[in-house]
Amino acid sequence: MIGDIRESKECQLKDPMDLFHSGQVVKICAPMVRYSKLAFRTLVRKYSCDLCYTPMIVAADFVRSAKARDSEFTTNKGDHPLIVQFAAKEAQVLCDAARIVCPFADGIDLNCGCPQRWAVSEGYGACLINKPELVKDMVRHVRSQIDNPKFSVSIKIRIHEDLKRTVDLCQKAEAAGVSWITVHGRSIEERHQPVHYDAIKIIKQSMSIPIVANGDIKTLKDAENVHHLTEADGIMVARGLLANPAMFAGYEETPFQCIQDWVDIALEHGTPFTCFHHHLMYMMERITSKQEKKVFNVLSSTSAILDYLNDHYGV
Repeated sequence: MIGDIRESKECQLKDPMDLFHSGQVVKICAPMVRYSKLAFRTLVRKYSCDLCYTPMIVAADFVRSAKARDSEFTTNKGDHPLIVQFAAKEAQVLCDAARIVCPFADGIDLNCGCPQRWAVSEGYGACLINKPELVKDMVRHVRSQIDNPKFSVSIKIRIHEDLKRTVDLCQKAEAAGVSWITVHGRSIEERHQPVHYDAIKIIKQSMSIPIVANGDIKTLKDAENVHHLTEADGIMVARGLLANPAMFAGYEETPFQCIQDWVDIALEHGTPFTCFHHHLMYMMERITSKQEKKVFNVLSSTSAILDYLNDHYGV
């Protein structure tokens, strides 16, 4: 089920809360469908990323199907601290999923922010921000059924237009024992509108647990600005890290060494070709010309990509 299962029992599990108590802003790789898998997490950890999330996993499928567990969740000894993000709408199903990953991960996160139509229509994701009692119940259940006190239980949310409702949701989750809350500063309806960093700050000021800011953070400078605007304890980045996995280490664009590292890690992990190629397309977006992109983006085999990188960049 879990990559390198021989190693897994020796996983050096960590307490993610130690990061939030370190006095430093916690640098976090977001849960990204298809992208924040083991190979990519391995890459960003080399470049100063403190905490990584898996892509969102539907808890009911994960609990029911060994095949889903094999394909959705892979980890190894170096992949820590690690948070497994689940989509769930029933407390016991979330508990069962948490129990399965508990020996191999450092915490779980309940997705209360995904705005995609399929998720919301199934009762997952962002619709949960309108069900604070259910969220509270799910957090409390996991807290009471997982014996390890260091195992974190967090939630990732979007905001309501009436921010009082969001603060109420967060306070209910805090009372149930949530470890921290990640706030994507947009409502369910908002997609590309500006992020409401002021709302994240109000939530932060209303809580005594750590708050993580998320939304439109593309560079380290953006991360610093958002920290300044929100006073958040952590910064979670999605597309900014896809475009530049070395962002948290202070690089303004993807260094060639990082591309080389990705090639080595991806080949070692047996990363599927499409995923391998897409990551490189993101990483090279800012450092290649239009003409180069035209050629690179249609390459159709790993060997063609390796030849191209060697010929053009000495990678």
